[in-house]
Amino acid sequence: MSTKQTIAIIGATGNMGSGIAKSLSKSNNRLLLFAQHLDKVQTLVEEIKKGNPAAEAEAIACPTNASWEADIIILAVPYAAEKELADKIKDVANQKIVISISNPLNETYSGLTTSPDTSAAEELQKLLPNSKVIKAFNTVFAADFATPVIGGQQADAFIAGSDAAALQTVSEVVQQAGFNPIVAGELTVSRTLENMTVLLIQLTMKYNYNWVAGWKVLHN
Repeated sequence: MSTKQTIAIIGATGNMGSGIAKSLSKSNNRLLLFAQHLDKVQTLVEEIKKGNPAAEAEAIACPTNASWEADIIILAVPYAAEKELADKIKDVANQKIVISISNPLNETYSGLTTSPDTSAAEELQKLLPNSKVIKAFNTVFAADFATPVIGGQQADAFIAGSDAAALQTVSEVVQQAGFNPIVAGELTVSRTLENMTVLLIQLTMKYNYNWVAGWKVLHN
């Protein structure tokens, strides 16, 4: 049994945020959910508790308060919103794990807005120098949370970061969400992981995978 964690999900009512919240509510973690519209967060909490009355999930009105109480902070917001949020949570995210799930996609999904020598996760680490930023959940689609087993195979979810203990903790969280965690390397590997998502989106649009698709490493 893994350690019980208090996990703040900032942007909990978005497609990704709600997918993560619903998946993690099945584990023994305590979830603190924040989004701009508190009524939508309360609806999400009701939905979670309807499915699992024992779930510990609560709506929080302020991202700083949610982050203050949390062991792990998941920023389930678009890349463009991260700087403003980082400013708000910087002091309370000291020494905590902060999960970057964003992909800095351009408007046409043909590439990333970040330069090739950095990534959304590395930029977040610069904004939160005293936090342990880990890249996770960016290589899976929102619909995959309800269907982490696709065509009989459990989707892999890649993780990158530079703190061994934090990587282990996030691996457990990824597993609790239903995916097979693969530690891909240091935080700089986020550049590759973010580009993997660009490719997966392009393939999904080209071949109509219906947004239920994921990467799988096959090996012996």
